[in-house]
Amino acid sequence: MARPEKIRLGELLVQQSLITEDQLRQALEEQKKSGRKLGRVLIDGKFVTEEGISQAMAKQLGIPYINLRSYNLRPNTVRLLSEAQARRFRAMVLEERGAAVRVGLADPTDLFAYDEVSRALKREIEMVVLTESQLLEAIDRVYQRTEEISGLAQELTAELGDVAIDLGALGITPGLEEAPVVKLLQSVFEAAVQVGASDVHIEPQEKALIIRFRVDGILHVQTEADIKIASALLLRLKLMSGLDISEKRLPQDGRFNVKIRNSTVDVRISTMPTQHGESAVMRLLSQSGGLLGLDKLGMPPRIIERVRELIHHPSGMVLVTGPTGSGKTTTLYAALSEVNTPEKKIITVEDPVEYRLPGINQVQVNEKIELTFDRVLRSALRQDPDIVLVGEMRDQVTAEIGLRAAMTGHMVFSTLHTNDAVSTPVRLLDMGVPRYMVALSLRLVLAQRLVRVVCVHCARSHALTPQEHEWLRVELGDAADRHAFRSGPGCSNCNGTGYAGRTGIYEMLEMTSRVVEAANHDDPRAFVVAAREQMAGHTLKHDALRVALEGRTTVEEAMRVSAQSDE
Repeated sequence: MARPEKIRLGELLVQQSLITEDQLRQALEEQKKSGRKLGRVLIDGKFVTEEGISQAMAKQLGIPYINLRSYNLRPNTVRLLSEAQARRFRAMVLEERGAAVRVGLADPTDLFAYDEVSRALKREIEMVVLTESQLLEAIDRVYQRTEEISGLAQELTAELGDVAIDLGALGITPGLEEAPVVKLLQSVFEAAVQVGASDVHIEPQEKALIIRFRVDGILHVQTEADIKIASALLLRLKLMSGLDISEKRLPQDGRFNVKIRNSTVDVRISTMPTQHGESAVMRLLSQSGGLLGLDKLGMPPRIIERVRELIHHPSGMVLVTGPTGSGKTTTLYAALSEVNTPEKKIITVEDPVEYRLPGINQVQVNEKIELTFDRVLRSALRQDPDIVLVGEMRDQVTAEIGLRAAMTGHMVFSTLHTNDAVSTPVRLLDMGVPRYMVALSLRLVLAQRLVRVVCVHCARSHALTPQEHEWLRVELGDAADRHAFRSGPGCSNCNGTGYAGRTGIYEMLEMTSRVVEAANHDDPRAFVVAAREQMAGHTLKHDALRVALEGRTTVEEAMRVSAQSDE
């Protein structure tokens, strides 16, 4: 393909009737004041869309325009250009075509970028036009800052060398922002937020330091680095979270905040001594993420309707149960946002405060100063609240205070770690809570899990395996053969996993008069029988199957989550 020629963007857009002469004049005046590129001024002024500009340039140059959101990128092909080159030249390799390569450019008239990409690839280039925003999104997805993190890890290894140094100086030296250890951690956090990771795992092994991200509930290796940098990383993290840097033999817990792309991320850190050094796991809680409504969580309509009705009662307790990381707090806050009105006094007692919600009073538990759940909860009840949210029913004392509050005119929301809805009241009794308090105060138990959602970009019809067919036959009978299912083989949009995002599956136990009567019975088996009869056909397994029948998850994922709930 011939080397591109410069074109005058403003004149081109007027010529193609995308903007008027008057709009171009306004944009040129604004460009003189701000110094920004004309295209950005036109987009920000809503005179034309980014796609409109890219399509106009493609038409003028006689080359294709490609929408990357529906294009299946091949990571190995994309990486023919390094991440640094792709970001610098706003370019991406899309396809190999024999001796030539198809390259997408955000600005196909940028002669310098064209020459540098040609020099880097040493191949003939077939140009296409991409929008800059889609290009940067794709770079973030495909590269995941892997090169940057590996490079910084090598830089830190070189700085530490083989000689002993004062690692304590890493925490107190002025101008620390430029230190390799700080730049490495910043890049790790940015990459984790970029891919939507919920946790970052830093794990020293015998010969390497492994950094892994948990995305959609599954761990993925981000990078491997020299084991020598492990102690420097852990020391810096301890300093950031106020932990004891001299204590390496005992587990420690802490927290700190980091700024990522103009938003604050709350990081909970847990360190633990292992055979090859201290490991750290960090849970990332973004303070800028918006709350989801109850109708956005994936609940079946019958459950949403009943939950909405019960949370508006003046008193009682609503418990959301499930394992760690199953979205319990998200569900509670979705419910809380629905009842949050100026007429209601709402107090939350949490560890940590995961969401910021205006109009409510949120209290952070602090065990170090004996600001415990039960102590805060007792004080909260003297603040005349209408609604109280307790982050977790951790012990008998907290559970009794919460249930007593529910008996005396308060609506109480909380969570509990149980496997399903039926076992929740039994768990409260095992904790030593009086039977009458459970029967009188508990209104609703909502058990939940998260299932991965099939990637919309690569989803296709799925041929069942013998194991999947047998599982469906047990659940659906002969109707199993009349349904179509979907799965994703993996693409650049889902990092080759076939899944993108998660949704909830739910089961609900409502404390009806019959269930309450059974709960008051000395024999817990009577309660279990009554509860299971009420929930027949509406368990976690049935809801997982519903999501698979709708084509939003795979049969394999439904089987995996069902097996967890059956344990």
